Amino acid sequence: MIAVATVAASVASVAYALTPGIAATGTDTASTAPTSSCAAAGEKRQLRGMWIATVHNLDWPSKTGLSPARQRGEYVKLLDTAARRNFNAVFLQVRPASDAFYRSALEPWSQYLTGRAGGDPGWDPLPFLIDEAHKRGLEFHAWFNPYRAAYDDRISTLPAGHPARVHPEWTVKHEGRLYYNPGLPQVRNHVTSVIKDVVSRYDVDGVHFDDYFYPYPGGGTAFADSAAFRRYGNGKKLAGWRRENVNKLVAQVSKAVHGTKPYVKFGISPFGIWRNRTNDPDGSNTQGMSAYDMIYADAKAWIKARTVDYVMPQIYWPRGLVIADYKVLVPWWAKTVRGTGVDLYIGQALYQVGTGGPWSKPGEMPAHLTLNRKYPEVKGDVYFSAKQVQNNPLKVMDRLADAHYARPALLPLISSMPKGTPAAPTGVKAEGGSLVWAAQPGARAYAVYRTAEPDGCATADGRNLVAVIPAGGSPAYRLPSGGVFHVTALDRLHNESAPTSARITLP
Repeated sequence: MIAVATVAASVASVAYALTPGIAATGTDTASTAPTSSCAAAGEKRQLRGMWIATVHNLDWPSKTGLSPARQRGEYVKLLDTAARRNFNAVFLQVRPASDAFYRSALEPWSQYLTGRAGGDPGWDPLPFLIDEAHKRGLEFHAWFNPYRAAYDDRISTLPAGHPARVHPEWTVKHEGRLYYNPGLPQVRNHVTSVIKDVVSRYDVDGVHFDDYFYPYPGGGTAFADSAAFRRYGNGKKLAGWRRENVNKLVAQVSKAVHGTKPYVKFGISPFGIWRNRTNDPDGSNTQGMSAYDMIYADAKAWIKARTVDYVMPQIYWPRGLVIADYKVLVPWWAKTVRGTGVDLYIGQALYQVGTGGPWSKPGEMPAHLTLNRKYPEVKGDVYFSAKQVQNNPLKVMDRLADAHYARPALLPLISSMPKGTPAAPTGVKAEGGSLVWAAQPGARAYAVYRTAEPDGCATADGRNLVAVIPAGGSPAYRLPSGGVFHVTALDRLHNESAPTSARITLP
């Protein structure tokens, strides 16, 4: 049996006790400790996520034609892995190529569900995908590819009603694939409508683009958008016009997302090199492909315009690589977002681990996160991809767990997102070997901190954070030891309440 004592003296008739600053009356109230003036420590807030790729069945589902039960079972295993690793976000590809992993009146079912584009899988996966993520304390970001229309350029093979089949004038055939033309206002409107539809109907936490804008250089074929350029170019140079087209889409999507649900985040994971210093004095000291010049993705423009809430550059190279050194690119991106209010997370190439060179060393990836700690602008990491998180190549995920993810973390607070202070938990007490409290309306989760003695700054230090408990049912934390426990309520953005605290003494 667990006994609970007041700080001053044992009170047998009270089931729990409150720390100093709160009257020990048997009815708890929020602490009045000045936590806002406490110095933060211990990486309390950090995004930890993984991409779940559906294209070509890379991560989920493992193959086409699985029963809904098999699809659900595979997905839950991926989420359980993420939760076990103390992750707090997943980025799932819901639109690989003008198709849908959800029931849509605008685009057909994805071929990666049933094996046939437009084939009804017999259920709408997205509510389940979102709910299961939330049950495990994971944010769900819906990942869209904006311009890829099909992996085959034969329009006639697309399902009836496919937007590219209805509007072939929107498309460009390029090196065997079909793309929507970014230079057409109709295309931008359609993409925005698709995304707004998802944000309106589903409880997503974010909208996410990866690095695919204009096609990457391939066989050297020119992208055939000259007719659109003649009509809409307005005297600009081709490259500048293309970048402006992408910038317009980003701004339009940002406005639609935030106008629909202000709390839904919008961010992009650009190619890791914006420009090289040899081409632009503001560029990085690198020698690789320039996203600005080759795929017309101007991440600096999005950051400056605040049309993204975060950027997540894919810095998929090891330390010391001359053309693209991780040690060079992280400080460059940190400097680029500094003072802008746009969050910075790093896209990590977990899929490279074990492939040779520096990636054959199990310490390479953990060293990336150690380096990130030098730059306060870096607020987390996301791994490509879920299958590798599950496979744990070279036991790297175990190393990350020991050195960086031993404790849970709250989500970073993005400055552009709504602010608020949830109501503090009530009814905090020990019961049946667990710390329990009353569920709070509007709470997405609860944070539990532990200190040896009362500490007015306990919740400012991530080293005290022992659990993040998703809301739902009767919230509880299994007590492994005694101490002073501090419980806060978190809304969906992880705005945090004042703590309610109690000293627990184990027999």
